[in-house]
Amino acid sequence: MSTHKYLCEYAWLGGPTVAEAVLVVTSGDRITSVSAGEFRAGVPGVTQLRGLTLPGLANVHSHAFHRALRGRTQAEQGTFWTWRDQMYAVADRLDPDSYFALARASYAEMVLAGITCVGEFHYLHHGGSGTPYADPNAMGTVLVQAAREAGLRLTLLDTCYLAGGIGAPLDGVQTRFGDGSADSWAQRTSSLRDTFADAPDVRVGAAVHSVRGVPAEAIGTVAAWAAAHDAPLHVHLSEQVAENDACLAAYGRTPTQVLADAGALGPRSTAVHATHLSAGDVSLLGGSGTGVCFCPTTERDLADGIGPARELVDRGSPLSLGSDSHAVVDLFEEARAVELDERLSTRRRGHFTAADLLTAATRSGHDALGWPEAGVIAAGGYADLVTVRLDSVRTAGSGATPETAVFAATAADVSHVVASGRVVVRDGVHAGIGDVGRALANSIEAVTA
Repeated sequence: MSTHKYLCEYAWLGGPTVAEAVLVVTSGDRITSVSAGEFRAGVPGVTQLRGLTLPGLANVHSHAFHRALRGRTQAEQGTFWTWRDQMYAVADRLDPDSYFALARASYAEMVLAGITCVGEFHYLHHGGSGTPYADPNAMGTVLVQAAREAGLRLTLLDTCYLAGGIGAPLDGVQTRFGDGSADSWAQRTSSLRDTFADAPDVRVGAAVHSVRGVPAEAIGTVAAWAAAHDAPLHVHLSEQVAENDACLAAYGRTPTQVLADAGALGPRSTAVHATHLSAGDVSLLGGSGTGVCFCPTTERDLADGIGPARELVDRGSPLSLGSDSHAVVDLFEEARAVELDERLSTRRRGHFTAADLLTAATRSGHDALGWPEAGVIAAGGYADLVTVRLDSVRTAGSGATPETAVFAATAADVSHVVASGRVVVRDGVHAGIGDVGRALANSIEAVTA
Protein backbone atom coordinates (compact mmCIF):
# COMPACT_ATOMS: atom_id res chain seq x y z
CA MET A 1 0.00 0.00 0.00
CA SER A 2 1.20 3.48 -0.82
CA THR A 3 1.80 5.90 2.05
CA HIS A 4 1.21 9.64 1.79
CA LYS A 5 1.70 12.53 4.17
CA TYR A 6 -0.43 15.67 4.14
CA LEU A 7 0.36 18.81 6.11
CA CYS A 8 -2.87 20.73 6.71
CA GLU A 9 -2.50 24.40 7.48
CA TYR A 10 -5.74 24.09 9.43
CA ALA A 11 -7.98 21.05 9.94
CA TRP A 12 -11.40 20.52 11.49
CA LEU A 13 -11.16 17.44 13.67
CA GLY A 14 -14.62 17.86 15.20
CA GLY A 15 -16.01 20.27 17.75
CA PRO A 16 -16.25 24.08 17.75
CA THR A 17 -12.67 24.91 16.76
CA VAL A 18 -10.01 23.90 14.24
CA ALA A 19 -6.49 22.64 14.79
CA GLU A 20 -3.37 24.20 13.26
CA ALA A 21 -0.47 22.49 11.55
CA VAL A 22 -1.99 19.01 11.31
CA LEU A 23 -0.04 16.12 9.80
CA VAL A 24 -2.22 13.39 8.32
CA VAL A 25 -0.55 10.15 7.24
CA THR A 26 -2.43 7.73 5.01
CA SER A 27 -1.81 4.20 3.81
CA GLY A 28 -4.00 2.86 1.02
CA ASP A 29 -7.52 4.10 1.59
CA ARG A 30 -7.16 4.74 5.35
CA ILE A 31 -5.68 7.31 7.69
CA THR A 32 -2.96 5.83 9.88
CA SER A 33 -2.12 8.81 12.09
CA VAL A 34 -3.12 12.40 12.81
CA SER A 35 -1.00 14.86 14.80
CA ALA A 36 -1.12 18.61 15.34
CA GLY A 37 1.73 21.11 15.34
CA GLU A 38 3.54 19.60 12.33
CA PHE A 39 3.06 22.21 9.62
CA ARG A 40 6.33 23.35 8.04
CA ALA A 41 6.65 25.03 4.66
CA GLY A 42 8.71 23.21 2.07
CA VAL A 43 8.99 19.83 3.77
CA PRO A 44 10.06 17.31 1.10
CA GLY A 45 7.83 14.31 0.46
CA VAL A 46 4.82 15.97 2.07
CA THR A 47 1.80 17.45 0.28
CA GLN A 48 0.91 20.78 1.81
CA LEU A 49 -2.78 21.64 2.01
CA ARG A 50 -3.17 25.39 2.50
CA GLY A 51 -6.55 26.41 3.79
CA LEU A 52 -9.05 24.61 5.99
CA THR A 53 -9.17 20.83 5.57
CA LEU A 54 -12.36 18.93 6.41
CA PRO A 55 -13.34 15.27 6.31
CA GLY A 56 -14.89 14.15 3.04
CA LEU A 57 -18.51 15.25 2.59
CA ALA A 58 -21.34 12.74 2.19
CA ASN A 59 -24.20 13.51 -0.21
CA VAL A 60 -26.88 11.29 1.30
CA HIS A 61 -29.61 11.77 -1.31
CA SER A 62 -28.99 11.93 -5.06
CA HIS A 63 -30.95 11.29 -8.22
CA ALA A 64 -28.10 11.56 -10.71
CA PHE A 65 -30.23 12.02 -13.82
CA HIS A 66 -32.04 15.02 -12.32
CA ARG A 67 -28.89 17.05 -13.01
CA ALA A 68 -30.18 17.38 -16.58
CA LEU A 69 -33.06 19.52 -15.31
CA ARG A 70 -30.99 22.39 -13.90
CA GLY A 71 -31.94 25.64 -15.60
CA ARG A 72 -34.64 23.89 -17.64
CA THR A 73 -37.52 23.84 -15.16
CA GLN A 74 -37.23 27.34 -13.71
CA ALA A 75 -39.38 29.24 -16.21
CA GLU A 76 -42.58 27.46 -15.26
CA GLN A 77 -44.97 28.17 -12.46
CA GLY A 78 -46.70 25.27 -10.80
CA THR A 79 -45.82 22.72 -8.14
CA PHE A 80 -43.75 19.63 -7.45
CA TRP A 81 -46.22 17.67 -9.55
CA THR A 82 -45.75 19.80 -12.69
CA TRP A 83 -41.97 19.66 -12.21
CA ARG A 84 -42.26 15.88 -12.00
CA ASP A 85 -43.64 15.71 -15.54
CA GLN A 86 -40.43 17.28 -16.88
CA MET A 87 -38.35 14.89 -14.78
CA TYR A 88 -40.22 11.93 -16.24
CA ALA A 89 -39.48 13.19 -19.76
CA VAL A 90 -35.74 12.94 -19.07
CA ALA A 91 -36.11 9.54 -17.42
CA ASP A 92 -37.90 8.25 -20.50
CA ARG A 93 -34.90 9.03 -22.72
CA LEU A 94 -32.16 7.35 -20.68
CA ASP A 95 -30.50 4.07 -21.53
CA PRO A 96 -27.43 2.48 -19.91
CA ASP A 97 -24.96 4.37 -22.11
CA SER A 98 -26.51 7.81 -21.72
CA TYR A 99 -27.13 7.22 -18.02
CA PHE A 100 -23.50 6.31 -17.49
CA ALA A 101 -22.30 9.50 -19.18
CA LEU A 102 -24.71 11.73 -17.26
CA ALA A 103 -24.06 10.08 -13.89
CA ARG A 104 -20.29 10.16 -14.40
CA ALA A 105 -20.39 13.90 -15.07
CA SER A 106 -22.84 14.54 -12.22
CA TYR A 107 -20.69 12.62 -9.75
CA ALA A 108 -17.59 14.45 -10.98
CA GLU A 109 -19.31 17.75 -10.19
CA MET A 110 -19.90 16.40 -6.68
CA VAL A 111 -16.24 15.49 -6.30
CA LEU A 112 -15.25 19.03 -7.26
CA ALA A 113 -17.57 20.18 -4.46
CA GLY A 114 -15.76 18.03 -1.87
CA ILE A 115 -18.18 15.10 -1.85
CA THR A 116 -16.37 11.77 -1.42
CA CYS A 117 -19.39 9.50 -0.92
CA VAL A 118 -22.87 9.61 -2.46
CA GLY A 119 -26.13 7.83 -1.78
CA GLU A 120 -27.89 7.20 -5.08
CA PHE A 121 -31.65 6.71 -4.64
CA HIS A 122 -31.93 4.51 -7.70
CA TYR A 123 -35.28 3.60 -9.24
CA LEU A 124 -34.68 3.82 -13.00
CA HIS A 125 -34.24 0.06 -13.32
CA HIS A 126 -35.64 -1.19 -16.62
CA GLY A 127 -36.04 -0.40 -20.31
CA GLY A 128 -39.02 1.01 -22.16
CA SER A 129 -42.45 -0.22 -21.03
CA GLY A 130 -40.76 -1.80 -18.03
CA THR A 131 -38.95 -4.48 -20.02
CA PRO A 132 -35.88 -5.65 -18.10
CA TYR A 133 -32.50 -5.35 -19.77
CA ALA A 134 -30.59 -8.56 -20.47
CA ASP A 135 -28.85 -7.79 -17.21
CA PRO A 136 -31.74 -6.73 -14.93
CA ASN A 137 -29.27 -4.57 -12.98
CA ALA A 138 -27.69 -2.88 -16.00
CA MET A 139 -28.69 0.60 -14.87
CA GLY A 140 -27.38 0.06 -11.36
CA THR A 141 -24.13 -1.30 -12.72
CA VAL A 142 -23.49 1.78 -14.85
CA LEU A 143 -24.00 3.95 -11.76
CA VAL A 144 -21.24 1.99 -10.02
CA GLN A 145 -18.97 2.47 -13.04
CA ALA A 146 -19.78 6.18 -13.15
CA ALA A 147 -18.96 6.67 -9.47
CA ARG A 148 -15.66 4.85 -9.86
CA GLU A 149 -14.57 6.97 -12.80
CA ALA A 150 -15.64 10.15 -11.00
CA GLY A 151 -13.63 9.10 -7.94
CA LEU A 152 -16.10 8.73 -5.07
CA ARG A 153 -17.61 5.89 -3.06
CA LEU A 154 -21.20 4.91 -3.70
CA THR A 155 -24.08 3.58 -1.64
CA LEU A 156 -26.53 2.34 -4.24
CA LEU A 157 -29.95 2.57 -2.59
CA ASP A 158 -31.89 0.22 -4.81
CA THR A 159 -35.44 1.48 -4.72
CA CYS A 160 -38.69 -0.45 -4.62
CA TYR A 161 -41.31 1.39 -6.68
CA LEU A 162 -44.55 -0.48 -7.35
CA ALA A 163 -47.40 2.03 -7.67
CA GLY A 164 -48.16 5.29 -9.44
CA GLY A 165 -49.96 6.54 -6.37
CA ILE A 166 -51.85 4.90 -3.53
CA GLY A 167 -54.11 2.34 -5.18
CA ALA A 168 -52.97 3.30 -8.69
CA PRO A 169 -50.85 1.24 -11.12
CA LEU A 170 -47.58 2.44 -12.59
CA ASP A 171 -48.23 4.47 -15.71
CA GLY A 172 -46.12 5.64 -18.64
CA VAL A 173 -42.44 6.04 -17.84
CA GLN A 174 -43.15 4.84 -14.30
CA THR A 175 -43.27 1.30 -15.65
CA ARG A 176 -39.48 1.49 -15.97
CA PHE A 177 -39.26 1.84 -12.20
CA GLY A 178 -41.22 -1.23 -11.14
CA ASP A 179 -40.40 -4.90 -10.51
CA GLY A 180 -43.98 -6.10 -10.26
CA SER A 181 -43.82 -7.05 -6.59
CA ALA A 182 -41.72 -6.48 -3.51
CA ASP A 183 -40.52 -10.09 -3.69
CA SER A 184 -39.29 -9.58 -7.27
CA TRP A 185 -37.58 -6.37 -6.18
CA ALA A 186 -35.84 -8.26 -3.36
CA GLN A 187 -34.66 -10.99 -5.72
CA ARG A 188 -33.17 -8.50 -8.19
CA THR A 189 -31.59 -6.40 -5.44
CA SER A 190 -30.05 -9.45 -3.79
CA SER A 191 -28.36 -10.27 -7.09
CA LEU A 192 -27.03 -6.70 -7.31
CA ARG A 193 -25.73 -6.89 -3.76
CA ASP A 194 -24.01 -10.21 -4.47
CA THR A 195 -22.30 -8.71 -7.52
CA PHE A 196 -20.64 -5.99 -5.43
CA ALA A 197 -20.29 -7.89 -2.16
CA ASP A 198 -16.50 -7.63 -2.18
CA ALA A 199 -16.20 -4.15 -3.72
CA PRO A 200 -14.30 -1.74 -1.44
CA ASP A 201 -15.99 1.32 -2.91
CA VAL A 202 -19.64 0.22 -3.21
CA ARG A 203 -22.34 -0.72 -0.71
CA VAL A 204 -25.86 -1.73 -1.71
CA GLY A 205 -28.78 -0.58 0.41
CA ALA A 206 -32.53 -0.45 0.04
CA ALA A 207 -35.15 2.24 -0.43
CA VAL A 208 -38.90 2.50 -0.32
CA HIS A 209 -39.72 5.16 -2.85
CA SER A 210 -42.57 6.53 -0.71
CA VAL A 211 -45.90 5.44 0.68
CA ARG A 212 -47.26 6.62 -2.68
CA GLY A 213 -44.92 4.32 -4.57
CA VAL A 214 -45.04 1.20 -2.39
CA PRO A 215 -48.28 -0.23 -0.97
CA ALA A 216 -48.37 -0.49 2.81
CA GLU A 217 -48.49 -4.29 2.71
CA ALA A 218 -45.28 -4.41 0.64
CA ILE A 219 -43.18 -2.01 2.73
CA GLY A 220 -42.46 -4.72 5.28
CA THR A 221 -40.79 -6.89 2.63
CA VAL A 222 -38.32 -4.11 1.82
CA ALA A 223 -37.70 -3.40 5.50
CA ALA A 224 -37.12 -7.10 6.19
CA TRP A 225 -34.61 -7.32 3.32
CA ALA A 226 -32.67 -4.35 4.70
CA ALA A 227 -32.67 -5.86 8.19
CA ALA A 228 -31.53 -9.26 6.94
CA HIS A 229 -28.61 -7.67 5.10
CA ASP A 230 -27.82 -5.04 7.77
CA ALA A 231 -28.22 -2.48 4.99
CA PRO A 232 -29.30 1.17 5.02
CA LEU A 233 -33.00 1.75 4.32
CA HIS A 234 -34.09 5.13 2.93
CA VAL A 235 -37.52 6.53 2.06
CA HIS A 236 -39.01 9.75 0.72
CA LEU A 237 -41.28 10.87 3.55
CA SER A 238 -44.01 13.51 3.67
CA GLU A 239 -42.40 15.76 1.09
CA GLN A 240 -45.82 16.99 -0.02
CA VAL A 241 -49.05 17.71 1.84
CA ALA A 242 -50.91 15.86 -0.92
CA GLU A 243 -49.00 12.70 -0.01
CA ASN A 244 -50.11 12.98 3.60
CA ASP A 245 -53.72 13.61 2.61
CA ALA A 246 -53.81 10.61 0.27
CA CYS A 247 -52.23 8.38 2.91
CA LEU A 248 -54.70 9.44 5.59
CA ALA A 249 -57.59 8.86 3.20
CA ALA A 250 -56.38 5.39 2.20
CA TYR A 251 -54.96 4.06 5.46
CA GLY A 252 -56.24 6.32 8.21
CA ARG A 253 -52.62 6.86 9.23
CA THR A 254 -49.84 9.28 8.39
CA PRO A 255 -46.98 8.08 6.16
CA THR A 256 -44.71 7.93 9.22
CA GLN A 257 -47.24 5.73 11.04
CA VAL A 258 -47.49 3.44 8.00
CA LEU A 259 -43.70 3.05 7.98
CA ALA A 260 -43.62 2.41 11.72
CA ASP A 261 -46.27 -0.28 11.47
CA ALA A 262 -44.31 -1.96 8.66
CA GLY A 263 -41.11 -2.08 10.72
CA ALA A 264 -39.36 0.43 8.46
CA LEU A 265 -38.13 2.84 11.15
CA GLY A 266 -34.96 2.51 13.20
CA PRO A 267 -31.27 3.44 13.36
CA ARG A 268 -30.51 1.97 9.90
CA SER A 269 -33.32 4.01 8.33
CA THR A 270 -33.26 7.54 6.92
CA ALA A 271 -36.34 9.60 6.11
CA VAL A 272 -35.63 11.98 3.25
CA HIS A 273 -37.30 15.42 3.37
CA ALA A 274 -39.60 14.77 6.38
CA THR A 275 -41.15 18.15 5.66
CA HIS A 276 -44.80 17.95 6.72
CA LEU A 277 -44.91 16.05 10.00
CA SER A 278 -47.32 15.87 12.91
CA ALA A 279 -46.07 15.97 16.49
CA GLY A 280 -46.67 12.23 16.62
CA ASP A 281 -44.59 11.71 13.49
CA VAL A 282 -41.67 13.59 15.01
CA SER A 283 -41.89 11.43 18.13
CA LEU A 284 -41.97 8.21 16.10
CA LEU A 285 -38.94 9.20 14.03
CA GLY A 286 -36.89 10.53 16.92
CA GLY A 287 -37.87 7.81 19.35
CA SER A 288 -36.84 5.08 16.91
CA GLY A 289 -33.50 6.74 16.10
CA THR A 290 -34.50 7.10 12.44
CA GLY A 291 -32.25 9.59 10.66
CA VAL A 292 -33.53 12.48 8.59
CA CYS A 293 -31.94 13.79 5.41
CA PHE A 294 -32.77 17.37 4.53
CA CYS A 295 -32.21 18.66 0.98
CA PRO A 296 -32.93 22.37 1.38
CA THR A 297 -31.91 23.56 -2.09
CA THR A 298 -34.30 21.08 -3.70
CA GLU A 299 -37.02 21.61 -1.11
CA ARG A 300 -37.02 25.34 -1.80
CA ASP A 301 -36.72 24.86 -5.58
CA LEU A 302 -39.78 22.60 -5.62
CA ALA A 303 -41.71 24.74 -3.11
CA ASP A 304 -41.95 21.79 -0.75
CA GLY A 305 -41.74 23.72 2.50
CA ILE A 306 -39.45 23.86 5.53
CA GLY A 307 -39.14 20.77 7.69
CA PRO A 308 -38.77 20.74 11.51
CA ALA A 309 -35.03 20.06 11.58
CA ARG A 310 -34.31 21.28 15.10
CA GLU A 311 -37.29 19.48 16.60
CA LEU A 312 -36.35 16.22 14.90
CA VAL A 313 -32.75 16.38 16.08
CA ASP A 314 -33.88 17.21 19.62
CA ARG A 315 -36.13 14.16 19.60
CA GLY A 316 -33.27 11.85 18.57
CA SER A 317 -33.07 11.83 14.77
CA PRO A 318 -29.52 12.25 13.37
CA LEU A 319 -29.39 14.89 10.62
CA SER A 320 -27.75 14.40 7.23
CA LEU A 321 -27.80 16.35 3.98
CA GLY A 322 -28.39 15.70 0.28
CA SER A 323 -28.52 17.60 -3.00
CA ASP A 324 -31.44 15.48 -4.32
CA SER A 325 -32.40 17.01 -7.71
CA HIS A 326 -29.07 18.88 -7.99
CA ALA A 327 -30.58 22.30 -8.49
CA VAL A 328 -27.36 23.11 -6.62
CA VAL A 329 -24.46 20.76 -5.85
CA ASP A 330 -22.96 22.38 -2.78
CA LEU A 331 -23.18 20.76 0.66
CA PHE A 332 -21.97 23.97 2.30
CA GLU A 333 -25.10 25.61 0.93
CA GLU A 334 -27.26 22.68 2.09
CA ALA A 335 -25.74 22.93 5.57
CA ARG A 336 -26.23 26.65 6.03
CA ALA A 337 -29.72 26.46 4.52
CA VAL A 338 -30.84 24.18 7.36
CA GLU A 339 -29.99 26.93 9.84
CA LEU A 340 -31.19 29.82 7.68
CA ASP A 341 -34.52 28.13 6.92
CA GLU A 342 -35.06 27.65 10.66
CA ARG A 343 -34.39 31.36 11.10
CA LEU A 344 -37.01 32.20 8.48
CA SER A 345 -39.63 29.95 10.03
CA THR A 346 -38.98 31.02 13.65
CA ARG A 347 -37.63 34.57 13.19
CA ARG A 348 -34.81 33.64 15.56
CA ARG A 349 -31.11 32.94 14.94
CA GLY A 350 -28.82 30.23 16.23
CA HIS A 351 -30.54 26.83 15.99
CA PHE A 352 -27.50 24.83 14.87
CA THR A 353 -23.82 25.49 15.40
CA ALA A 354 -21.42 25.32 12.48
CA ALA A 355 -19.95 22.17 14.03
CA ASP A 356 -23.43 20.60 14.15
CA LEU A 357 -23.90 21.28 10.47
CA LEU A 358 -20.44 20.07 9.47
CA THR A 359 -21.14 16.87 11.39
CA ALA A 360 -24.36 16.44 9.39
CA ALA A 361 -22.39 16.89 6.16
CA THR A 362 -19.65 14.46 7.17
CA ARG A 363 -19.91 11.87 9.92
CA SER A 364 -23.70 11.64 10.18
CA GLY A 365 -24.00 11.52 6.42
CA HIS A 366 -21.58 8.63 6.14
CA ASP A 367 -23.40 6.82 8.96
CA ALA A 368 -26.67 7.17 7.04
CA LEU A 369 -25.04 5.60 3.98
CA GLY A 370 -23.54 2.66 5.83
CA TRP A 371 -19.94 3.92 6.04
CA PRO A 372 -19.46 4.48 9.81
CA GLU A 373 -15.68 4.40 9.39
CA ALA A 374 -15.78 7.58 7.27
CA GLY A 375 -16.53 11.24 7.88
CA VAL A 376 -13.80 12.05 10.42
CA ILE A 377 -10.11 12.89 10.19
CA ALA A 378 -8.85 10.23 12.58
CA ALA A 379 -6.64 7.16 12.57
CA GLY A 380 -8.50 4.22 11.11
CA GLY A 381 -10.93 6.37 9.16
CA TYR A 382 -11.17 6.60 5.40
CA ALA A 383 -8.49 8.80 3.87
CA ASP A 384 -10.90 11.53 2.72
CA LEU A 385 -9.63 15.11 2.91
CA VAL A 386 -11.34 18.19 1.51
CA THR A 387 -9.44 21.49 1.57
CA VAL A 388 -11.30 24.79 1.39
CA ARG A 389 -9.53 27.97 0.35
CA LEU A 390 -9.41 30.73 2.94
CA ASP A 391 -8.27 33.41 0.48
CA SER A 392 -11.14 33.52 -2.02
CA VAL A 393 -13.44 36.54 -2.31
CA ARG A 394 -15.99 34.58 -0.26
CA THR A 395 -13.74 33.38 2.55
CA ALA A 396 -11.01 36.04 2.78
CA GLY A 397 -10.88 37.66 6.18
CA SER A 398 -13.32 35.24 7.77
CA GLY A 399 -10.69 33.18 9.58
CA ALA A 400 -10.01 29.47 9.89
CA THR A 401 -13.19 28.42 11.68
CA PRO A 402 -16.09 26.02 11.20
CA GLU A 403 -18.27 29.10 10.70
CA THR A 404 -16.25 30.10 7.64
CA ALA A 405 -16.80 26.68 6.08
CA VAL A 406 -20.55 26.69 6.69
CA PHE A 407 -21.53 30.36 6.36
CA ALA A 408 -18.95 31.79 3.94
CA ALA A 409 -17.54 29.07 1.69
CA THR A 410 -19.13 27.51 -1.36
CA ALA A 411 -18.30 24.48 -3.46
CA ALA A 412 -16.21 26.79 -5.66
CA ASP A 413 -13.75 27.21 -2.78
CA VAL A 414 -12.78 23.53 -2.69
CA SER A 415 -9.21 23.33 -3.94
CA HIS A 416 -8.02 19.80 -3.13
CA VAL A 417 -9.85 16.51 -2.58
CA VAL A 418 -8.46 13.17 -1.48
CA ALA A 419 -11.00 10.34 -1.63
CA SER A 420 -10.17 6.87 -0.28
CA GLY A 421 -6.50 7.84 -0.32
CA ARG A 422 -6.48 8.98 -3.94
CA VAL A 423 -6.11 12.59 -5.10
CA VAL A 424 -9.18 13.29 -7.23
CA VAL A 425 -9.12 17.11 -7.26
CA ARG A 426 -5.94 19.18 -7.43
CA ASP A 427 -6.08 23.00 -7.53
CA GLY A 428 -9.78 22.88 -8.31
CA VAL A 429 -9.41 20.58 -11.32
CA HIS A 430 -10.71 17.03 -11.50
CA ALA A 431 -7.66 14.80 -11.81
CA GLY A 432 -9.35 12.17 -13.96
CA ILE A 433 -11.96 13.92 -16.07
CA GLY A 434 -10.51 17.41 -16.40
CA ASP A 435 -13.23 19.49 -18.03
CA VAL A 436 -16.25 18.45 -16.01
CA GLY A 437 -18.33 21.28 -17.46
CA ARG A 438 -17.88 19.90 -20.97
CA ALA A 439 -18.75 16.39 -19.78
CA LEU A 440 -21.94 17.73 -18.20
CA ALA A 441 -22.91 19.73 -21.28
CA ASN A 442 -22.40 16.79 -23.63
CA SER A 443 -24.23 14.26 -21.46
CA ILE A 444 -27.17 16.58 -20.80
CA GLU A 445 -27.54 17.54 -24.45
CA ALA A 446 -27.74 13.84 -25.34
CA VAL A 447 -30.91 13.39 -23.24
CA THR A 448 -32.61 16.76 -23.67
CA ALA A 449 -31.96 17.90 -27.25
